[in-house]
Amino acid sequence: MFEGHDPYLVALSVVIAILGGYTGFGLAARIRGGPDSAHRLLLAGAAFFFAVGIWTMHFVGMLAAPLPVGTVYLVLPTIISFLICALVVGISLFFVSVGEPSMLRVVSSAVLLGLGIASMHYVGMHGLSGDFAMTHAPGMVVLSIAIAIAAAYGGLRAFLARHGGVQLMLSAVAFGFAVSGMHYTAMAGMQIAPSGGGAHHHMDGLAASSQMLSLVVTLLCFVIAAGFLLSLVPDPRKTATAIAGAAGGSSDSAELAGAATVQADPPLRPTPLGGIGQPPRAPPAPRLPLEGADGTHFIDAADVRSVTADAHYTKVHDGTRERMCPWSISEAEALLDPRLFLRVHRSHIVAIPHVTLVRKEGDGAVIELDGPSPHRVPVSRAKIAELKARLGLARRTA
Repeated sequence: MFEGHDPYLVALSVVIAILGGYTGFGLAARIRGGPDSAHRLLLAGAAFFFAVGIWTMHFVGMLAAPLPVGTVYLVLPTIISFLICALVVGISLFFVSVGEPSMLRVVSSAVLLGLGIASMHYVGMHGLSGDFAMTHAPGMVVLSIAIAIAAAYGGLRAFLARHGGVQLMLSAVAFGFAVSGMHYTAMAGMQIAPSGGGAHHHMDGLAASSQMLSLVVTLLCFVIAAGFLLSLVPDPRKTATAIAGAAGGSSDSAELAGAATVQADPPLRPTPLGGIGQPPRAPPAPRLPLEGADGTHFIDAADVRSVTADAHYTKVHDGTRERMCPWSISEAEALLDPRLFLRVHRSHIVAIPHVTLVRKEGDGAVIELDGPSPHRVPVSRAKIAELKARLGLARRTA
């Protein structure tokens, strides 16, 4: 498979795929939750670094291959190959970042992503131009596509799992070797023969030499390395929360005063029927478990501001920062006291006594929760009436 390849460039291509996967996974693991601008930026960043890592790995692998002298790279197919990769990565991550994805959606996204990676490879190969004819062994093409789909599925499953530093690195290493395996499997099935003139790969269009491609690849390697180093900066979630809070804009002072006044009202007493604003009593959960680097910590439910879905787990905000909780969003909803907590979105539960702001936004609304680092949570349109009733706003407007 590696016959005639430069071993140093082969090793570099694998390292690039690993670094791109690590950075992409690190961003992707934080984009699930509310559909605010910060999550969209994280989704775009994850798709970008995944695409750059895959694409750069591919062309470093091409530079490592023993191609005929005089081979050039057509610019248009080369750019299209990157756009294909970025598009399918973005779509796949979006599909699995909305709510709690089903197995069918994960498999479908993996197939789409795997086909996209394979398409990127063969479109990029189509961009080779020179005095030669190129063919591909059908069996190796099918095998390379199967490896790409398997790599995509493994990557998406890792994306949906909880990540610590070690787990994230192991996932990135596995992803890097899988993507590299797809590339070199496809290269093993490629046959290049000198043409007798008028070769199919003599195509018109703007072309770049191997030296020019080397400069572009070198620049992208620095981009990936910079992204990798930035992903190691501590407390990235706090930064993302600050961005989300700043994106919410200013609020109406009267609305703030009204919400603060309602906050002092006693909680509504639940009824057996559990009408709007009066959910049935559930066993209270005095403490929530939180995972830390040194073990499991516990937080009083009274100190919780919000609970956000994160795949099969949740993120708990205490007014200062977010930490991982091993409960699912459904388990949290069932165990938290419904007199104090309300699920305002399929991915968010909030503590009603800590609400300081309610503001209309689009078809839904946004609420702000107090604390040393106030943060905002989206409210779905279907939950606005119940939220207003719980805050007393329905009585005030009647």
